[in-house]
Amino acid sequence: MKTLLLSIIWLYQKYLSPDHSFWAKKRNNPPYCKHFPTCSEYTRQAIEKKWVLRGSYMGIGRVLRCMPWSKGGYDPVDSIDK
Repeated sequence: MKTLLLSIIWLYQKYLSPDHSFWAKKRNNPPYCKHFPTCSEYTRQAIEKKWVLRGSYMGIGRVLRCMPWSKGGYDPVDSIDK
């Protein structure tokens, strides 16, 4: 399950993400995501560090926090446990 989820995130980042994909890098646009790391990268790191259930839960929470009224900024995976 972990490998499947990480593969899906990898495919999303490679082909669809406005911050990570090859077409976005060609256009040299500024980052779209107001958070660092981006939501997909945050979810990938959370799944790798916290395993599938906790990491997926953390990733969903991060996507829900990503709204026009949020402050954004640096939000590493490890900051949740501190």
